[in-house]
Amino acid sequence: MTGFMRGSVMGAALILAGCAATDAGTGRPRPIEGESITYETAPCFGTCPVYRVTVNADGSGTFEGRRFTAVTGERAFTASPDVYRRFAAALEPYRPKDGDLRYENGSSLCGPAMVSDMPGADVRWSEPSGASRSIHFYYGCDRGDDGKMRRAIADAPQLLPIAAFIGKR
Repeated sequence: MTGFMRGSVMGAALILAGCAATDAGTGRPRPIEGESITYETAPCFGTCPVYRVTVNADGSGTFEGRRFTAVTGERAFTASPDVYRRFAAALEPYRPKDGDLRYENGSSLCGPAMVSDMPGADVRWSEPSGASRSIHFYYGCDRGDDGKMRRAIADAPQLLPIAAFIGKR
């Protein structure tokens, strides 16, 4: 193999590696091209921002402000694929191996609930095959992990370029 061909193969491998993430269940790389993540906040008994944001692996996305956001209605945005990968990586530890999980009052996944008027978030991973997995997480759940899961899910949207749509809090 010539040096040029070896360099081309190495370059292609690096590019393809950028289109993969690690599956939480198996630890093996999985392709992310064509994948999307939808993150939707749930209301609280106050003025918590309520919105839905969907971001695709290529960085294209849609924000829909519903209540208590700086922008109401739908807005498109663009982020880099690297921003998508960081967003996906922040949520990956909580991605179900299959199906849907609900962390809410009365669920064995929740543990004792701290308070009853906290908001929550729904996260849905949609795969190119049409399959999807999701979690619903109520921020009042005490999982005994010092709030690690709660913070990771609540902070993930800060990685996306949507702060101006949400507004100051």
